Amino acid sequence: MDVPEVDPVGARALVDEAGAVLLDVREDDEWAAGHAPGAVHLRLGDLDASSFDTAAPVVAVCRSGGRSGVAATTLAAAGVLVYNLVGGMQTWQATGQPVIRQDGSDGTVI
Repeated sequence: MDVPEVDPVGARALVDEAGAVLLDVREDDEWAAGHAPGAVHLRLGDLDASSFDTAAPVVAVCRSGGRSGVAATTLAAAGVLVYNLVGGMQTWQATGQPVIRQDGSDGTVI
């Protein structure tokens, strides 16, 4: 199943304008090191597509786009409107998008 891809600027627009959920499917240590503000953390291994509201779009993100691609395909098969963030958090950070830790301090992508 083909899932549409979106770049970091497009992802921010989907979140800001369409109420999309930015779903970070990385592992706990990756999340703790740094994530996008407002993102929701759910490890790929814990993903249950049936628990998602199909009314809200989702932008799946991981470190580089591989795991989020798996998550996006799973969600799309369940009827969720989902996008995969091209290049993941590495591209997110490289394009100047904010990366924070849980306490709001500057984070990093590992």
